[in-house]
Amino acid sequence: MTAEFNRVPTEIILHKKSRTLEVVFDDVERFILPCEYLRVFSPSAEVRGHGVGNAKLVLGKEHVNILALEPVGQYAIKPIFSDGHTSGIYSWKTLYELGVKQEENWRDYLEKAKK
Repeated sequence: MTAEFNRVPTEIILHKKSRTLEVVFDDVERFILPCEYLRVFSPSAEVRGHGVGNAKLVLGKEHVNILALEPVGQYAIKPIFSDGHTSGIYSWKTLYELGVKQEENWRDYLEKAKK
């Protein structure tokens, strides 16, 4: 990815029944992101920590859903999760990176969860 990020979503669709968030970007990339995945990879300080190496492994979110999405300016959304988590602000760049790296991220997460 380049240092300057200029992609924006053209569609953001919350599928509550399947517990997924569909995000379509203006470069025609389409990502189907499970709510569990978004929750355990929340960009919030609560999950990421307050410094390098302080990330928290979030477990037990298999049934979490997103109840609502709140816009944050013209650059992000804030999901309201069914477990009460509301502090993650997902910029367009964060959503794009989570989409592009979904398979790799999820594989790493499952390996860490096994330990």
